[in-house]
Amino acid sequence: MVLKRVMGMMMGCLGMSCCLRISDQPTRPAPPSECDDSTSASDDVEPKSSSSVSSASGRIKLSDGRYLAYKERGVPKDQSNYRIIIVHGFASNKEMNFMASQKLMDELGIYLVQFDRAGYGESDPFPKRSLKSEASDIQELADQLQLGSKFYIIGVSVGSYPTWSCVKDIPHRLAGVALVVPFINYRWPSLPHDLIQDDYRKNLSRWAVWIARHTPGLLHWWMTQKMFPSSSVLDRNPKFFSTKDLEVLKNTPGYQLLSKSKLKDEPIFHSLRKDFIVAFGKWDFDPLTLKNPFGQSQSRLHLWQGYEDKVVPVELQRYVSTRLPWIKYHEVPDGGHLLVYDSDVCEAILRSLLLGDDPPLYKPQFD
Repeated sequence: MVLKRVMGMMMGCLGMSCCLRISDQPTRPAPPSECDDSTSASDDVEPKSSSSVSSASGRIKLSDGRYLAYKERGVPKDQSNYRIIIVHGFASNKEMNFMASQKLMDELGIYLVQFDRAGYGESDPFPKRSLKSEASDIQELADQLQLGSKFYIIGVSVGSYPTWSCVKDIPHRLAGVALVVPFINYRWPSLPHDLIQDDYRKNLSRWAVWIARHTPGLLHWWMTQKMFPSSSVLDRNPKFFSTKDLEVLKNTPGYQLLSKSKLKDEPIFHSLRKDFIVAFGKWDFDPLTLKNPFGQSQSRLHLWQGYEDKVVPVELQRYVSTRLPWIKYHEVPDGGHLLVYDSDVCEAILRSLLLGDDPPLYKPQFD
């Protein structure tokens, strides 16, 4: 029974992230092209397939030899006013939907980069994945794509842990940050006991990390066996999805990276497992003790939460916003975990991050 509940938590609560629209892209990294080791970092950027930035994509070679795949959207980089990197969540990839219209990106002059984190999509896996390595990958991506001395980051769901790491380790490179439905790690030391003691997610996440770390064979068997409905928990279960999330799911293609056929591929399975362990394991810093890395200027870190989110309780996000008053907190009254599927919310995220707008519709209704 414990195993079933833990697996349900891993597949349901975290699997929610992958319905941020994974399209039919390759799930294993494409083989890297042969490159002369004497080439410069900029020479390792593969040519893009189209002159239209909305469909341009490529890969860069990182300093450790791995390849990282990316996709560009918006206006051409050399014509942009704002350059943004979007960090996807668990079991997602660079094809995730962030519902920003081309009209808005043209109006504001936005250049977007969406990339496959290590082990996802067409990016090489990295068994030594850590908070620091995720931040380093983002910084190298920005440098090789020549995004300038400062750039913006939007981290979605579990993609918030690489984003927090950037806030901690490379704040001097950040023009601004948005955390969208960021997950909460129950191992953060500063989370008050009385706030999380009755949250069933706390113990489930602890057991899930233990199983993922110490019994990967059992975890792999459970997720790929056919005797028990290990993934049926994902099928529009109202325990994990708000009413608005369920409306979104009617038009989604499904959880492709969490399907049994994909999870049988061990490189995919181990990349997902390692991502889960790093996200929910012990961190080398506590985000709730961070000082404002941006100084006393206008708030440059925004947190967006759905009031009806069933993956991350709104009470925890409210606590984070009060504990770190330098964060600008926005709350979507009828929003669930799938905020990036709402084009109005995505426009508000961009306008608040880039222009400092504070839409009254998304002001939290609490003291």
